[in-house]
Amino acid sequence: MVDKPFDFYRAVSEELDPERLQRKFLSALLDLQNVERGSIWVRSEKGYTCIEAVGAQSESIKSMTVGFGQSSIVGWVIENGKMTVAEAGKDARHFWQAERNIDIKSRLILCFPLFLTNGEVYGAVQIIDTGGVGSKLNLDRSYLDLLQQLIDIGSIALSNSLVFSRQAQENLKLRQTLEAIGDRDLMVGGSGALLAVRKRAAEYARTDFPVLITGESGSGKELLAREIHRLSGRSSGPFLAQNCSCIPDTLLESELFGYEKGAFTGALKTKPGLFESANEGTVFLDEIGDMPLQLQARILRVIQEGEIKPIGNARTKKVDVRIISATNRDLQSEISRENFREDLFYRLNVLPLRVPALRERPEDIPLLLDHFLSREALRLSTGRKRFSADALEFLLEYEWPGNVRELENFVKHIIVITPAEVVAREDLSHHFIRTAPCRVEQQKAARVDAAGGENGAGDSIFDGCSWEELERRYVFHLLEKNRWNITRAAREAGVNRSTFDSRMKKLNIRK
Repeated sequence: MVDKPFDFYRAVSEELDPERLQRKFLSALLDLQNVERGSIWVRSEKGYTCIEAVGAQSESIKSMTVGFGQSSIVGWVIENGKMTVAEAGKDARHFWQAERNIDIKSRLILCFPLFLTNGEVYGAVQIIDTGGVGSKLNLDRSYLDLLQQLIDIGSIALSNSLVFSRQAQENLKLRQTLEAIGDRDLMVGGSGALLAVRKRAAEYARTDFPVLITGESGSGKELLAREIHRLSGRSSGPFLAQNCSCIPDTLLESELFGYEKGAFTGALKTKPGLFESANEGTVFLDEIGDMPLQLQARILRVIQEGEIKPIGNARTKKVDVRIISATNRDLQSEISRENFREDLFYRLNVLPLRVPALRERPEDIPLLLDHFLSREALRLSTGRKRFSADALEFLLEYEWPGNVRELENFVKHIIVITPAEVVAREDLSHHFIRTAPCRVEQQKAARVDAAGGENGAGDSIFDGCSWEELERRYVFHLLEKNRWNITRAAREAGVNRSTFDSRMKKLNIRK
């Protein structure tokens, strides 16, 4: 007996993890009383909950809650703050239902209160004798007093561990929330145009009908699709996106519909497709206007019948998904050129939504700059930079042909290459490479004309632009228009692909 109290102190003082401490604490008490069954209970919102149990079939007791209105030994001890000894089956306080699924029943129960440092009782520990003949429990008064002293010490360690664990979990949730806020892409802006779009998106979120989002590249179509999903009844389900223009046709089909093992060379195992994986959620099909015609018919069946057929499988599968699609193409024109199915267009365009280009909502530019500066400072754990007045004026004049995506990438670039806290006007030339001033001058000239001012030969829109700058701007225009498809851009320029590619290299233009 001399060494057992020391073993108990060591058991409860060397452990910080609450779950391991609970088990060590309880096991040490059972060892002191030479029994095999016990449990720890704490006061909860609905009653008294078992947070730890040791012994045969103890899993049926752990996490059980005894209501406040139900008679129980642990409830009596917690409410009265006194130790008690009870004979199971004969004591009216015994909650016999707890042992309904346990083969070997309790015979004698020794229960101690668990105290906080301020004397408040927060729980109770039960030490249970299941012996059929005689009693294993030492009920000598002096021994019980010693046991209570040991339990008082252990209960404080246990309560501190629970508080520490709870605080650690709260801190983790807070950190995850802050990280989510820092990582989450938001539709930032207070312009009337953007607010109208977000209002309409919230209205669309109340339904399951297909949504077709149109707008220029980089304007935030996927962000709007995510917003609709987040506000919808499917928010607890997955949101899966697929760009229909960036992968080959055959691979796109397998990505969307999945395939069976052995369906083709390299299909070593069955793989579910996007539609199956997004069941009860939302599928976002970006650049739907670039989807091959043969796949468009299969998408039509998904919308009409809610069915998919994986490659290599003769049977169809039912799926429950909402489809949100997006494009920067004019699908009506694509229909007239027989590049897009008219019946699919009307199926997708049930709820149309157009995202305004950034140049249509210039009042949002300062808000977006502020948002991206703050977000990147948080991510990089650095001080937040700001723009000088003339730098901000320049950025407000710039047309942002790449929309919000271009502005976001600009902020990432400028905060890395600018050591000073304030980004000056001259710092911007490192990013815009002398092309933006030409565009700004054109816009200023256009405003002068619109205002009825003079615009003589000295105020030409070509002033300040070199031949190389004009060529660079033209190449950028074609690439953006054709989503950086060099073959299409070269075709529109009327030159061979190799010629167009060599001009890109000479102008140092890369995606």
